Amino acid sequence: MAGSTTTGLKIVIVGGFGVGKTTMVKSVSEIRPLSTEETLTLAGEQVDDARGVERKSTTTVAFDFGRISLNPEMVLYLFGAPGQERFWFLWDRLFTGTLGAVVLVDTRRLADSWYAIDRLEHHRTPFVVAHNRFGDPTHSLDQVRDALDLSSDVPLVECDARRRESSKAVLITLVNHLYALSSAR
Repeated sequence: MAGSTTTGLKIVIVGGFGVGKTTMVKSVSEIRPLSTEETLTLAGEQVDDARGVERKSTTTVAFDFGRISLNPEMVLYLFGAPGQERFWFLWDRLFTGTLGAVVLVDTRRLADSWYAIDRLEHHRTPFVVAHNRFGDPTHSLDQVRDALDLSSDVPLVECDARRRESSKAVLITLVNHLYALSSAR
């Protein structure tokens, strides 16, 4: 990393199991991401609900980490949180020092997003919601907003976490949202 970097900004990507958090970090990071992906096991089948993501064969067991340089002085550090309930105890630690968050949602498992939104609201962490359309592209953003009971001041965007430009657009939306919030204060 360049010796001129003076500011690191921490962003957390959260959401339910199999929504594409690891995929988003991988698609947008300028470095080879640190990933704690492990193969799903028979023991995990007993505790993890894989309905809607039956073809998923790996899972994040700690977090994913990536980096994006915004300019020579400022860097975004991206942390992808694990999605299964058994790993949620890690989330409060990941939220420490977080500037903002992306809640990634998949309409096949929309209820999995409620915990993420609740935790972010509890921590008063600003966030945007990104509807990852690789799962089920049939729902409109208005339908997603209604189903999540999102306030109109929470930005909601569509994305395809597999595509770098799409993932970048989500992060730009978050940074613009954070800027607007700080300007309002």
